Amino acid sequence: MVVLVTGSNRGIGASCIEEFAKSGINVVINYCHHEEEAKELEKYIKENYNVDTLCIKCDISKEEEVEEMMNTVVDTFGTIDILVNNAGISRDSLILDKNIKEFKRILDVNLIGTYLCSKYAGKIMLENKKGKIINISSTNAIDTYYPESCDYDASKAGVISLTHNFARSFAPFINVNCICPGWTKTGMNKDLSIDQIEKERKKILLGRFATPEEIAKVVLFLASNKASYINDTIIRVDGGKYND
Repeated sequence: MVVLVTGSNRGIGASCIEEFAKSGINVVINYCHHEEEAKELEKYIKENYNVDTLCIKCDISKEEEVEEMMNTVVDTFGTIDILVNNAGISRDSLILDKNIKEFKRILDVNLIGTYLCSKYAGKIMLENKKGKIINISSTNAIDTYYPESCDYDASKAGVISLTHNFARSFAPFINVNCICPGWTKTGMNKDLSIDQIEKERKKILLGRFATPEEIAKVVLFLASNKASYINDTIIRVDGGKYND
């Protein structure tokens, strides 16, 4: 078994890599920047788990790089069984201050990147008539809106739409599902003020942010045979949310 997790040098992606490695699944670590982090993760996995690893630099917003990455994975492992579309970026700013260049970059990575990776991995999975694709969206795509992240929110709403369309296109051979995490302790949220963290924490029924590992465990479940009859489904993982 082989899993490719995009944007897996840190945060939720890195936790997904470790959860899959714990389960004996060969892992492909993808990064665009921060090569040192990716290499450190690969070294850690090799030292602690009996699985094969591959570390690939790829800007998932560029089709030629995505196609090359998928070919490299197949050349190395022979196939791709599981794809986790995790890579994502955000650039918070006042809604009237956003510029088109920044807005498009968010869409290119979060939405177009998810499309491209699903397209090329899906072709491989369809040849084998089996596979799992798990998309990482956000509760920002459903009912948790922040004007300063309207570009991020829109991109993640698009990921939910892609999930439904790919599930229909790849049926009955590939399960395509989507996870929408709420607030999670990752580097993406490192600049939040203490006051903002406390404000958001109070909206969560469990009274805390998720750990990346808690999100990764849901990813692992959807990729497993235990979730063989779950398809075209959007799963919130947010600790429960007050309606505010």
